[in-house]
Amino acid sequence: MGFEAALELILSGDHQVIALARSEEKLSRLLEIAKGLNPDCTIYPVAFDIVHDDYHDLIPFIASRFDNRVDILINNAGVLVNKPFAELLETDFVEMIQSNFLGHVRITQALLPLLGAGSHIVNIGSMGGYQGSAKFAGLSAYSASKAALHTLTECLAAELAEQQIKVNCLALGSAQTEMLEKAFPGYESPVMAFEMGKYIADFALTGHKFFNGKIIPVALSTP
Repeated sequence: MGFEAALELILSGDHQVIALARSEEKLSRLLEIAKGLNPDCTIYPVAFDIVHDDYHDLIPFIASRFDNRVDILINNAGVLVNKPFAELLETDFVEMIQSNFLGHVRITQALLPLLGAGSHIVNIGSMGGYQGSAKFAGLSAYSASKAALHTLTECLAAELAEQQIKVNCLALGSAQTEMLEKAFPGYESPVMAFEMGKYIADFALTGHKFFNGKIIPVALSTP
């Protein structure tokens, strides 16, 4: 979905995008497709692990290309483990917390000096971590990590209000992504990845005009 959101943002030519991901292969593919869709687009694919890599060089790189200001931060990185609770290891919970929560904490803290009035932080949560929603066996570690991200969203919105930085979270239902296919083989989502990516991009650009500190369910089924 992050891949598709990046492509949506470069279509008009009005936005500059820095796309972070661990896979250099997927980043190369993203650049190729982006230039095919809009040869004049500005997109910088950067191989980076927000959990483990050193931010020492990344932040000056972003600052120099964005004139020391970031308008939108979309925290979309994440992993999923589908395993019965009795079989979960402590390391499974650690991996979920690191990838789905602490990584977003790190990148958000690192970019705070570049975020100013009118900036929008969009965290990508999950219906699995949405209070009162239907829960599924095997997703306790994943859902708990997403619930932590949801609460962080509410806390940051309050803490950054004086700086006029808006923070929201989209609690997504299923979309047809590689992660979904790996976790639930054979399941077909009614929502395609490119559709959800477009929604995320549109919300990142306009959602802060209407929402702040909100956990917004984005799913075809009700909680």
